[in-house]
Amino acid sequence: MIGLDKDGARWVVTLNRPDKANSLTLAMLCDLDNILSDAAGAGIAALVITGAGKVFSAGADLDEAKAGLATDPVWESVSGRIAALDALTVAALNGTLAGGAFGMALACDLRLAVPEAKFFYPVMKLGFLPQPSDPGRLAALVGPARAKLILMGGARVGADEALAFGLVDRLVPQDGLMAAVDDLVQAPLAATPAHRAAIKAMCEGRRP
Repeated sequence: MIGLDKDGARWVVTLNRPDKANSLTLAMLCDLDNILSDAAGAGIAALVITGAGKVFSAGADLDEAKAGLATDPVWESVSGRIAALDALTVAALNGTLAGGAFGMALACDLRLAVPEAKFFYPVMKLGFLPQPSDPGRLAALVGPARAKLILMGGARVGADEALAFGLVDRLVPQDGLMAAVDDLVQAPLAATPAHRAAIKAMCEGRRP
């Protein structure tokens, strides 16, 4: 239920459980974790994460969340591997982003979303803590007050508001989403690994 399309140094990962709004099971997260480990070893230039159908992901599978998945360390492993890649990482948000799926999107360098997307992370309502790195990454994008609006207030944010907040970087119609992503990844695909890694480090305030 995790699709992988390798096109040279460009890898596209697809959350492929559309009949369940791409809700994530432990098996799917472990598969994703393994793919990301392989991506780091392969030295890819671009990683794209998207969903099948009209929802990016509803977060954790509810039955598995209640059985312990909501607090499993695999979530943090997945987001940490994404954040550590020297590649340009892009979340192509083909629809609504909810719950634990926020972690992988927040860990990406860029987030492109369709205008129909909605964003919510109902940890306060459900009684779970967010993934450890998520509040800091969210606050870095939207500011502490808006992070609290989403995480503590349980606000549902539409795509236009998400763009204004800085939660997403561009809104793109559904039929042009992957083409827009492809345009963005051409430069890192053409760059040398050292050049690509150096610019990413500089953007993140690290020494290249």
